Amino acid sequence: MAKQDNDRKDQLALDERRRTFVKSSVLLGTGTAAAGALPSAAVASIDTKSAPEPKQKGYQVTQHVIDYYKSASN
Repeated sequence: MAKQDNDRKDQLALDERRRTFVKSSVLLGTGTAAAGALPSAAVASIDTKSAPEPKQKGYQVTQHVIDYYKSASN
């Protein structure tokens, strides 16, 4: 009977350590993901503001497009 009580206490202690490990892992993973996402979001917002507006929107005929159509028609 005493052996069963000791086994049960050991099992409860092991379960508590597992729970603590899982909680710590989840918090660490969440913090790492948040820290990784925030700087890139700040940089992305800076980049979009400083990007020059194109003069013409949509399809643009450039020299490489003309060259492509010439080579494709052969």
